[in-house]
Amino acid sequence: MLATLSAMLLSLAQPAAAGDSLTFGQLQFQHCELSQPRSAATTAAWCAEFSQPEDRARPQGRRIAFKLALIRSDAAEVRSDPLVLLAGGPGQAATESWPQVAGAFAQARRARHVILLDQRGTGGSNALRCGAEDAPADAVKAAQQQTAGVAQARRLAEDCLARVRDQADPALYTTSDAVEDLEALRQALGGLKFNLVGVSYGTRVAQQYARRHPDGVRSLVLDGVAPNELVLGAEFAQSLDQALRARFALCDAEPACHERFGDVYKDLYALRARLQRQPLPVSLRDPQSFAPLHHDLDADTFAGLVRLYAYAPETAALLPLAIHEAAAGNAAPLMGQASLITADLGASLTSGMGLSVICAEDADLLQPRPEDKSLILGGDFVDAIKAQCEVWPRGARPADFHEPLRSDLPALLLSGQYDPVTPPRYGEQVAKGLRRARHLVAPGQGHNVIGRGCMPRLFARFIDTLETDKLDAGCIAEMGATPFFLDYNGASP
Repeated sequence: MLATLSAMLLSLAQPAAAGDSLTFGQLQFQHCELSQPRSAATTAAWCAEFSQPEDRARPQGRRIAFKLALIRSDAAEVRSDPLVLLAGGPGQAATESWPQVAGAFAQARRARHVILLDQRGTGGSNALRCGAEDAPADAVKAAQQQTAGVAQARRLAEDCLARVRDQADPALYTTSDAVEDLEALRQALGGLKFNLVGVSYGTRVAQQYARRHPDGVRSLVLDGVAPNELVLGAEFAQSLDQALRARFALCDAEPACHERFGDVYKDLYALRARLQRQPLPVSLRDPQSFAPLHHDLDADTFAGLVRLYAYAPETAALLPLAIHEAAAGNAAPLMGQASLITADLGASLTSGMGLSVICAEDADLLQPRPEDKSLILGGDFVDAIKAQCEVWPRGARPADFHEPLRSDLPALLLSGQYDPVTPPRYGEQVAKGLRRARHLVAPGQGHNVIGRGCMPRLFARFIDTLETDKLDAGCIAEMGATPFFLDYNGASP
């Protein structure tokens, strides 16, 4: 197997160069600059024209012009198996996500190019944007979308469909459609093998591609693992509650934090109960524009804000203080910090594409869980999704879509100990079907860990050697949770 690393390089590794262009397989790449939402910064890259039929059953019909970019390695000898970033969401675009993960790839891409293909319906690939809903003006609106009631959710879906129906058939923007786009790209590049790097929802794309086109895969790296068996949305409330309970147990065990805040988990639910009875008026200045904002903080909005904070260890460390302040009548810090979190998130997610995925692949399998009603996120999410998918065109789902992946492909699986949406048990579940898998759990971390601590070095080592059993991962023990903030001057010692 290791002999393949020193095999003769394919055309991708030694491209035909002509001035400012590079030819890989059938595609010609030109110098370009990649932009990202809400930023003037750009990234130097190489871009090529690539298109596919929107409907493969009607190849003469409408075509999708994809945004395709390549981050070129500067190595004298470049390996023939590029890294391929599969972005999360569903609804994020690879070219827009690249600046956030570029550091994690720095070592792994020294001798390999990186391929960035915006999945159909995202970024520059006929994005199914729902207008203003794709970029909420502030944290409250973003949180409200997470916990939207049935009537509001249905209205949002109807409005979005009205915006996109002239440019696309939303039923054709599923994971399975994206898998075939990726295979068409591989063939256009000369039939090489991919090192697939899936992040969050991208782990679903990676697993589905590995099932359909195993000959096109050299390795899998799955960060924030979503098992094929998972019905998206079914366990959101449960996973969030478990992550919060575990995080707040750390505060309870730390004398200074416990003395300052007491039982944070108990206070979380006490505050939610108060907000269910009486919303809290909040006035603050937008942290970026300084525009005045006035909102009523109700229980559903509060739940959505808490969920946003739980994703990263830095913001999770603020939760005990934010909950304590809100319980004392000052919710401005909670909302202000959340505005910073949601601004980039809202701009990067493409809501229509997300609906195309979940309506085709998950909605009919979602079942209400009465036990979720008592949890912080509640149980209305399932009803809201079902209401939206009654409106949204539903694509096809292969019969084996939700069957676990079973493969001999080398695989590195990464999880955060306190991930509120793809907990470590998901990684363990997927690893059972992968004979050559290694699952690493980053202590104290949240959702997506490929760029944390020594993970970039382990990622690079795995890509170079494909050795899972010999990978020395002892360095991850040095990671840990961010100390809790006892006040707004910084984390506790």
